[in-house]
Amino acid sequence: MIVNDIEKIKNILDNDGVIAYVTDTVWGLGCLPSSEKAVKKIYEIKHREAQKPLILMSSEPYHLLDYVKQPLSKTASKLIKKYFPGALTLVLNKSEKTPYYMTSNMDTVGIRVPDNPVFKEICDNITGHVLATTSANLSHQPSAKTYQQALENMKDLADIVIPDYGYEAEGLESTVAGVFGDDVKIFRQGAIKL
Repeated sequence: MIVNDIEKIKNILDNDGVIAYVTDTVWGLGCLPSSEKAVKKIYEIKHREAQKPLILMSSEPYHLLDYVKQPLSKTASKLIKKYFPGALTLVLNKSEKTPYYMTSNMDTVGIRVPDNPVFKEICDNITGHVLATTSANLSHQPSAKTYQQALENMKDLADIVIPDYGYEAEGLESTVAGVFGDDVKIFRQGAIKL
């Protein structure tokens, strides 16, 4: 185990709490997707516009598959095999399981599997193994790239800011790509060049 406070983290999340944590790209702010109360808290903390959806992240691709419409297109499957875990967020049509309150009433949801051992350990040990997430900063401010920045951004806002235990974020946001059938649309060019 790398992370000391796993039981505490699990408890916070199970009680509609919000956590800040390191990923392979930038620092994240997340909660359980099943907690509408916690999702609302994230929007309040960030002063985030209601029309900006959260994404879903996990330690393993298969934990995310229930949240997207099946079957996946060949293109989506290929991208998942090639880039998960890593700095790619795929936007796909969502399934019934993904709540509208976290997707800004859109029919799509972004999914990602970060390549970071601290993040992986957190997700492996929480209820459902999936976090509804966004970056750990106020809207229109730069993303937190270090534990120190995450602490400054989220002090008194997140219920806990989990240390990175030396597994630091690389500091460049993920690439966001939508896959609709076999068409790929780049919404944000980030760490991965598609």
